[in-house]
Amino acid sequence: MPHSNLALVEPLKPLEAADDAPVQAVASPLAAAAPDVVVLKFGSSILRDAAQAPAVASEVYGHVRAGRKVVAVVSALAGQTDALLAEARDLGLDHSNDLLPAYVAQGEERAAALVAIACDRIGLDAKSLSVRELGVVAEGPLEHAHPVGLHGAHLRKALSEHQVVVVPGFGAVNDRDQVALLGRGGSDLTAVFLAAELGLKRVRLVKDVDGLYDRDPASNSGRPLRYRQASWDDARRHGGALVQHDAIDLGEQRGVEIEVAALGRADCTVVGHHSAPPGRSIPDAPVRVAIAGCGVVGGGLLARLLPDSRYEVVGVLVRDPKKPRDVDAPAGLFLSDREALLDLKPDLLVEALSEGGAGHDLIRAALERGVDVASANKQAISRDPGGLARLAEANNARLAYSAAVGGGSPMIETLRAARAAGPVAGFEAVLNGTVNFMLDRLDQGAEFADALADARVAGFAEEDPSSDLEGRDSAAKVKLLAFEAFGETPGDDLPCDVLAADFQADGPVRQIGACRLEDGVLQASVKLDRDLDDPLFSALKGERNALKVYGEDGRVWSCKGRGAGRWPTTESVLADVADIIRARHAALGYH
Repeated sequence: MPHSNLALVEPLKPLEAADDAPVQAVASPLAAAAPDVVVLKFGSSILRDAAQAPAVASEVYGHVRAGRKVVAVVSALAGQTDALLAEARDLGLDHSNDLLPAYVAQGEERAAALVAIACDRIGLDAKSLSVRELGVVAEGPLEHAHPVGLHGAHLRKALSEHQVVVVPGFGAVNDRDQVALLGRGGSDLTAVFLAAELGLKRVRLVKDVDGLYDRDPASNSGRPLRYRQASWDDARRHGGALVQHDAIDLGEQRGVEIEVAALGRADCTVVGHHSAPPGRSIPDAPVRVAIAGCGVVGGGLLARLLPDSRYEVVGVLVRDPKKPRDVDAPAGLFLSDREALLDLKPDLLVEALSEGGAGHDLIRAALERGVDVASANKQAISRDPGGLARLAEANNARLAYSAAVGGGSPMIETLRAARAAGPVAGFEAVLNGTVNFMLDRLDQGAEFADALADARVAGFAEEDPSSDLEGRDSAAKVKLLAFEAFGETPGDDLPCDVLAADFQADGPVRQIGACRLEDGVLQASVKLDRDLDDPLFSALKGERNALKVYGEDGRVWSCKGRGAGRWPTTESVLADVADIIRARHAALGYH
């Protein structure tokens, strides 16, 4: 099995799901385990404007790649509810304004659509629902109703077919088919109610603070202390405007514990039947990050990390520091000397170089200094994954490389889940987004040169696409997946079919990388497969990738997602970064 250091970055702690959680559809008659379901709520303190939707998508992505399906409950963008209320009241009658809630609820519906779009950009299979489609049934005053039931057909269908379902909070429908509102802070109530109706034991409310404090953290009245566990009465007494009191009451009535957490934090306050004295919370110092490479992926990472106060970008390694970039960044960040980059003493190196040898050497140099590494460079990692793991362990550093395989598709996590359940017999996968994009175009009748040009315009193909077309890119990914599955890698001479200029599609074709253990020997290949009897692969369009893992006991694990492009791969690296930071905090005993 793989060296344990490669699994040092632990996934988020699971929230418990009901026994009847929807089963993930897999392209096989063999059974797969049902994924957990988690309900996350994001308020307007997080969704301050549309530009914050990618941060919400990042939080969702971390749960999906850990094997969960997500119901994301969202509030309207900051200020939208007040603006809509004012508009509706200006035009409505003072004594009768039953149409106001339907107008105001559009704020949450718009936010849900925006978050779903942000999820789709990074490769998540997401769907948004309207207030009426969600089907929360409420009784009482139209502006402060209380949920009493759920017409959940749309929600359950969406959960069975998609990884992420984004729903509007705050709004419901009464028995007269009127839209009603659940009071100020009502999105909290929506989230707790949905968790209860789905049979979950917990719900997670993502706020702009990392938990419940014994006083306002922004006040000057002594040092605030944070609860790790708070009783329902503690929450009512100290929650203030942080958690809606109706939501606290419902959580207690329905037995749903409420987690209060911040973006990107595994630790939280758990509100429930148990309480513990609050303690000091250690604020996080910004993580010092060095980035290697500023191309498609490196540029995307720089764009996401620069404005995030949780990180301090200390340097960016490039060949030519004076070259114009498509990311607005201080010129002084760019440098061309590897040692100078590491001399900046980063806590974390994000490695996104396009060349395997240089990337491998840089990763080794960083690990030797005890610097944690997240890499998207499959050529660099696949040269010696076991050796890099041992080097990281020897220097008390962490190494993560999920982004090196599958882009935004969580292939490493899926294979680790399969391996944890028992011995793996083999796997097969579509591993190269550029090639799949081109094969899709060729099947539609495009000429080879036009398909390649389209892949470049879309940001998938490099200027020199030979590694993709000759199968070497997929071969490197096969080696990494084989290491995760079997603890060893096939040789460098595994056979690879070439996608050449004279290729004729004559129907759907996919580039399939595969590896099986036969009589103790790894048999691996990268083939252009015309005999597609598996809909998981034949249905893949554009740059999407997919993986299927076969257990020796007959079980099958699968995943799919966008396999190329700036944003899906950037998101996968950011998820690795978040996992590394959580693992570091756990090692230091931070809560």
